[in-house]
Amino acid sequence: MRITSPDGAAVRPFTIAVPEAALDDLRRRLAATRWPPAAPVGGWERGVPLGYLKRLAEYWADGYDWRRHESELNELPQYVTTIGDQTVHFMHIRSPEPDALPLILTHGWPSSPVEFLRVIAALSDPRSVGADPAAAFHLVIPSLPGYGFSPPPPRPGWGNLFAVAAAWAELMSRLGYARYGVHGTDVGAGVAEMLAMIDGSRIAGLHVTGTVAAMPFGPPLDVDGLSGRDRARGERFNAYRADGLGYLHLQATRPQTLAYSLSDSPAGQLAWIVEKFHEWTDPAIEEPDAAVDCDQLLTNASIFWFAGAGASSAHATYDGIQAWRASAARSNGSGGSGAPPGPRRGVAVFAADTAIRSVMDPSGHIEHWSEFDRGGHFPAMEAPDLLVDDLRTFFHARGIGAAAA
Repeated sequence: MRITSPDGAAVRPFTIAVPEAALDDLRRRLAATRWPPAAPVGGWERGVPLGYLKRLAEYWADGYDWRRHESELNELPQYVTTIGDQTVHFMHIRSPEPDALPLILTHGWPSSPVEFLRVIAALSDPRSVGADPAAAFHLVIPSLPGYGFSPPPPRPGWGNLFAVAAAWAELMSRLGYARYGVHGTDVGAGVAEMLAMIDGSRIAGLHVTGTVAAMPFGPPLDVDGLSGRDRARGERFNAYRADGLGYLHLQATRPQTLAYSLSDSPAGQLAWIVEKFHEWTDPAIEEPDAAVDCDQLLTNASIFWFAGAGASSAHATYDGIQAWRASAARSNGSGGSGAPPGPRRGVAVFAADTAIRSVMDPSGHIEHWSEFDRGGHFPAMEAPDLLVDDLRTFFHARGIGAAAA
């Protein structure tokens, strides 16, 4: 069956159906993992501790139920459509409230639309959770190209954020949405900013999370003029820039070399993802599967494994960084300063984030800035209540949603 969009393009229903042979192969590979010796020091200083990863991998193989989560995912309306020569997978959850504001949610790395599962009901059907039905959204949640069920880009360079944003603009048109809101986190925040540049006249408002204090490839942040929480964020950013960028340098320079390990070893893929969930989630919580739901974390890791997204998302990182470097060279390396005029903007900063308002918005274009004392880089998983409230506040309490209707 095909569903035809308002412009006549095909939007095809999609059902996740991982072959049983792929599940058997995953379990066999996990059981046959060649484990390295433990690090000579305890804790996470040198990466994911051996005992922690063994415990998580054993649960992935023998306790975690992919079929149950696959079935739950398939209860959500999912589709694919072809934009240019790129196939795009997306969830499309229409609110029962007819006047709901369309909102596109874009995940980051290392993630997938699974990141947003815990906010879908509250955002799309607030009446069902005892909230104001006027604060409802029609949700469009795409998979970035090369992540999850959106296949890798068809040619080099397609995965840069500008190309992705152009595809998202076309997707919203294809679904019949003349005006819409935008939310993105991590890489998705970059896509959101590109959308504001290329489709700003249709965007009711732009809301981002998972942003950082400055460009990681730039110089250290000068923290002398900062105080309080801003100084702490600046110091945390500088520490991250000094010893937390190994993954980014490797994906941005030699993704194919990394691809062999991520495509052959599920334990290696799991470690590659879990380290970031440790580094980037709420600093008050020690272990990743305590900061986020363990099964949700493993559903995300499973999708990466079954789709081969470890390799293809690394290549997407390479393309994105190449595009950024070309853009920075054209602007004499400045990369711009502050958010440009355009759609109304909101930023939510969670406990693990490093975004600093005076650095990110020196020109004062961001009208909504929230700071929270819990949560981190994956707020839809860690603190869904805070993210839902902040999206409602930005889009509806400020009248942005009504202005877009």
